[in-house]
Amino acid sequence: MVHGGGLDPHWFDYPSLLMYMLSPFQAWEEAPSYLAARLVVLVLALGAVVAAWWLGKRAYGLPAAAVAAALVAVETTEVAYSRMAVTDVPLTLGVAASLALLVSGRIELGGLVAGLATSFKYPGVFLLVPLAVASYRQPRRLAAGVGLAALAFCATSPFFVAHLGSAVSDAYHVQKLARQGWLGFEHDHVAPIAFVAQLWHGLGPALLVCGLGLVVALASRRRTDLILASFVLVYFLDLCTLGAHFDRYLLPLLPPLGALAGRLRALAPVTLLLLVVPLTWSVRDARTLTKTDTRFVAHRWIETHLPHGARLAVDPSLPPFAGYRVLKLRLPLPEEDGPDPNRNLGRLRRRGIHYAVVTGAVADRVLAAREHYPRETAFYDALRKTKRVFYRAPGGGYAGPWVAVYHFPS
Repeated sequence: MVHGGGLDPHWFDYPSLLMYMLSPFQAWEEAPSYLAARLVVLVLALGAVVAAWWLGKRAYGLPAAAVAAALVAVETTEVAYSRMAVTDVPLTLGVAASLALLVSGRIELGGLVAGLATSFKYPGVFLLVPLAVASYRQPRRLAAGVGLAALAFCATSPFFVAHLGSAVSDAYHVQKLARQGWLGFEHDHVAPIAFVAQLWHGLGPALLVCGLGLVVALASRRRTDLILASFVLVYFLDLCTLGAHFDRYLLPLLPPLGALAGRLRALAPVTLLLLVVPLTWSVRDARTLTKTDTRFVAHRWIETHLPHGARLAVDPSLPPFAGYRVLKLRLPLPEEDGPDPNRNLGRLRRRGIHYAVVTGAVADRVLAAREHYPRETAFYDALRKTKRVFYRAPGGGYAGPWVAVYHFPS
């Protein structure tokens, strides 16, 4: 976008607002800067903490503000993804800000922010449900809120409208893939159990207080209670239709769950004490950042030992190999009509490729679901019979998945 490509992303698996926010910080970079993107998302993650405080205060007062902000700040999944350039973190910010406006009675502004949240990621559209609850018996304000939401979305993802047919097709494809499942979730629990387990892994025992706060809110049925509970319920019901149970999908639930937990004022000190558990988990997980990633070690070995211009077949989840002729192997997915034909040693040899770089981030998940991916499993089994010239596994001073380089001459 900032190097002559224009504002049209020509890609609509996700809306465009986050790309527009990242692009100015790429202007002085010759290649895409992951560091710059991560720093922008980190700032948005900090904004989500502030917005959660605002939501809790507007909804139930200072104790709820402290609980909601602390919950978002230490929840293990939120902390992990705040270091990554993903859309779920800014969506969390948008959800918290929109709900804060709605519980404050600022319907129109709440709708405007809901449109911005949807422009970060499509599930932001579920904010229209609490918008409708907040404007119950106020049809004009409801219409204004919905109109402003649509206007905000169109203004910040304009080419979605310009390429409406292909954009809707891209968005539908992504949603269909999420509902059919994803590599690694073939043996998972059903969606409600899987996502509740993910919440437990992120929050620990504080999740029990969140659940109790939701139950109390549904029983009390006050306006603020219904606004927050309606979003939690409709968003979670949508998650229950998914076959891909990524933990980051749960992040938009954190601000309202934190506020609902803080609703129980008598338990606020206990809840804050319980949040020490996910804080401890987040600190433990962050220790891996002090270690060298195995994929970096593999990249350095290849640059040192393989001649530039060599042809490589490369798994997904690996860094780019500049100076090499790379054939990117497709990620095995349940929705594909057939396996990647390039995952075949004979075909690779015929194409003049004699090196394969594979990683446990893909291979381990394929081999754990052999019955679903027989051709891919056969490919990895065949590779193991060739010459392995490099291997690095996590442990000691290394983090990340195992990485291996295989050589199979003609």
